[in-house]
Amino acid sequence: MAGFFKKLFNKVTNKAEIDWDELEADLIGADLGARTTMAIVDDLREMGRKISADDVISVCKQHIAGILPEDLPAFTPRADGSPTVILVVGVNGTGKTTSSAKLAWLLKNQGYSVSLAAADTFRAAAVEQLCVWADRLGVPVIKGAPNADPASVCYTAHQKAINDGTQFLICDTAGRIHTRHNLMQELEKIERTIGKQDEHAPHHRLLVVDATTGGNALAQAREFNKAIPLDGLIVTKLDGSGKGGIAVVIQQELKIPTRFIGLGEEASQFKAFNKQEFVEGIF
Repeated sequence: MAGFFKKLFNKVTNKAEIDWDELEADLIGADLGARTTMAIVDDLREMGRKISADDVISVCKQHIAGILPEDLPAFTPRADGSPTVILVVGVNGTGKTTSSAKLAWLLKNQGYSVSLAAADTFRAAAVEQLCVWADRLGVPVIKGAPNADPASVCYTAHQKAINDGTQFLICDTAGRIHTRHNLMQELEKIERTIGKQDEHAPHHRLLVVDATTGGNALAQAREFNKAIPLDGLIVTKLDGSGKGGIAVVIQQELKIPTRFIGLGEEASQFKAFNKQEFVEGIF
């Protein structure tokens, strides 16, 4: 056991009896949400006997595993040879630009051709950051002029990817506050623009959430999902104080699965989500 489970195991071990209020607080503090927390506690209470630390961990894992879906198929190129377009969205500070670059690295290491669209045109540092990553990873970047229309950058990048036969195009969009209606409308415009060259694009819409932000990440997911239908999460900063419970809550509340996780600063510490590894080791 590692992470949250290890701490919980150590806390419960050798206690004469379970402090139910404390256990509830610990589970909610792990970002599991009230519904899952109460279900876990109810199951433990119904055992009708002295509860051990192993019981607590076992029931927690059963509930979490029951909520999380089975691992989804890996991203693969389209059969018709057209680019698979991945739109990466999120609020500022979640690691969105870094995650876009790391996803490009992951796909490239799987033998696919990848390009990046630097559509965060409002923050010059974001374009520079993406270019530094791309240069390090050997992935081409398509960028526009400062303050260029993000939708036009994505359109140009998509057009180039089509012409070059690139298998994956990852569009790094500007970080935006999820409560700002005009910024969410801009995402809709990017979607419409990309769709002009391929009615099925973008093919994946990934929201980057910071595991350390807890309930705020759920609020972000709700609002972004209203603007564009999300089909996956990238959960970052799982190497820090983030316990990862937010991935469980977002799956339970919004049915948006976690597709990738970030465990550190290096590109190699970005990986596809694995349910068993998450439940056993990361959470």
